Formats: sequence, structure tokens, C-alpha cells
Amino acid sequence: MGEELWSQELRGGTHWSGVIRRGLTLRLTALGDNANVAALFYSHEQPLERYNMADTLKAQHTAHLTTGCVCFSDMGRVLCAISADSTGWHDPLCGLTDKAMIEAQYGVTSFQAHRNERYVSGREAMLVEMGKYGLAERDLVANINFFSKVTVDDSGALALQPGHCRAGCTVDLRFEMDTIVLLHAGPHPLARGPRYAPAGVMLSAWRSAPMAADDPCRSRCPENERGYLNTERYLAA
Repeated sequence: MGEELWSQELRGGTHWSGVIRRGLTLRLTALGDNANVAALFYSHEQPLERYNMADTLKAQHTAHLTTGCVCFSDMGRVLCAISADSTGWHDPLCGLTDKAMIEAQYGVTSFQAHRNERYVSGREAMLVEMGKYGLAERDLVANINFFSKVTVDDSGALALQPGHCRAGCTVDLRFEMDTIVLLHAGPHPLARGPRYAPAGVMLSAWRSAPMAADDPCRSRCPENERGYLNTERYLAA
């Protein structure tokens, strides 16, 4: 880890967005057990270019993300890479909670009665942050749920694995393009706890070290190598 440029706590249930520049690494640190951080990524230069879940998984022949994986845009470029990860598994499949799911699981709250302590769904949180950059519901795409592990049984049913994330777990995202980052520290869509009490996370950023010739994110597979070449040619232009 290089010299820290800034840090910020993201309390459980709250949301955040910002522009992370190429050449910076953003670390997410779980501040409690069973944390979940929904994340979306958009090109800062042209937000019509955004994270593409299908291409990210197809290109890397995987159904979960961890160290060595990259997050592809829908233009075949690398928005960011997972340069370090202490959990070994992040869910790219299960999407966001919505208001109906939160109310059915945890009860009804409102801004008028509960102010900032109201229960906010992932969908609501992302739409609020997206609006700050001129994005709207039409721009909402499949997200990543960092710190969450989801498995599939023989019948095809999805199950969230409790205890996968412990307080202190970290994931480092090295940004390869200037990227709008949207985060929500809220319950995973498959979480079934009786209380709305999602764990918070700490955000911290520093300048990334120069990429090594044998960088595991770039060399993971030929598709990643092509993604980096596409990115470098785009930036050079």
C-alpha cells in the first residue's frame, strides 16, 4: 500500500459516489461481519461506457470475482482490476435490493419519520448517486456485490454463504481508467437477517504501484491482455 491520499467511512445503509482516477487504488475494508457493498462503474469521460457483467464473466471464464480479475466495460476496456483480495469470492450475479424487498424483510420506514436512519434499498441508493452525474434509471446495469459469496445447489437455487466476510476483510480495486464509482453498503438481496443492520466499510485510496510485466490481472487470460491493449490504445489517442 502506498501513501494514503484520503479515507472515508461509509456507514452501513448509506451510499457514496466519486471519481477515481486512472493510476489510483481504492481499498474497501469491511468494518463488520457479513458486509456487502454493491458497486457500479461508469467511464468518467463517457458515462455511456459502463461496467458489463456479462463480458466480465464470459471473458474470464468465471462466475465470481477475486484477485486477478478485471472489470470490463461494454467497450472491451478495463475500468478497474482486483489487485488484492482477502475473501477470495465476490458476487457479480445477484443484483440490488429494491424497496419492496427491503420493506418485506425489515419493515416500512420513511424519510419523514426516520430521516437518514430510514432503510434504503440498493436500487434507491444507486439511482440517487447516478443522478449526480446525469445518469438515470435507463443507465442502471448489473452490479457487483463485494464481500458476498453466493453458491448454487443441484436444483439451481442460489444461496448466500454466511460468515464469508469478517470484519477487517479487504479488497483492492486498481483503476485503469478515470471511473465514476457508485457504492452502497446495504444488505445483499439474499440476506435474511431479522434486522436492517448492514456493516459499514472504510474507503481508502492511494497511488497504484507501476504495473509489473507479469501482473496477474493482465496475464490471467488472453482476453485480459486484449482488454488492457484496448484501454491503452484508447488512452493514447
